[in-house]
Amino acid sequence: MPPRDLAKVRRVLIAAAVAAVGLGLARPSHAHPHVWATVRSEILVDTEGRITGVRHAWTFDEFYTAMAVQGLDTNSDGIFSKEELDPLAEVNVNSLKEFDYFTFVHVGDGDSLPLKSPQDYSLDYDKGLITLHFTLPLETPLDARGQAVKVDVYDPSFFVAFGFATETPVTLSGAAIKGCVAEVEKPDPESEADAKAFSEAFFSQLGPGSNFGSQFAQTVTVRCGGAPS
Repeated sequence: MPPRDLAKVRRVLIAAAVAAVGLGLARPSHAHPHVWATVRSEILVDTEGRITGVRHAWTFDEFYTAMAVQGLDTNSDGIFSKEELDPLAEVNVNSLKEFDYFTFVHVGDGDSLPLKSPQDYSLDYDKGLITLHFTLPLETPLDARGQAVKVDVYDPSFFVAFGFATETPVTLSGAAIKGCVAEVEKPDPESEADAKAFSEAFFSQLGPGSNFGSQFAQTVTVRCGGAPS
């Protein structure tokens, strides 16, 4: 693969999967999704009991990992150091802005709330898998008392499949989390299985505004006691 093409691949997470398919590293190209990510999320709560942001840790499958880290071991010591992974972490979080970071925070069925640029982002490599860590602050802290605040994680195109970890998928963090609960809602597994049977032709004809993947959203609902201020 030409260096220019490889650089482009690394600019967007989902593009790396396309290249991986071409190299025989990933699943058959006729099937969606192409990238799998295991999600662990931390809901950040400030001293006034308001949700201030979400801290993600996304662990990507071995096929995507193999593509993404190609050529990053610059000193050929067999170890992917923080210094070697930092540029990839920065490129990834910057590119995710185009996709709203695959993260949608809203109250009930309301519109998604604006997020600030990612903070504290990094990548680590362990046992053949990379994990992207980053924090997404809310533009305005959100009072979760007496109302359901939902955090959806999904790719609208269903190119990337997100799934919460089986152990400790979501935590609450902060000085005022007493009385708050976070519940994980998972999509219907039968519907997800049906979607994987669709051909590439089906997905290619979806328009740029398609929100097909929303039906497979991984959702956290946060509720805190009391009435909103």
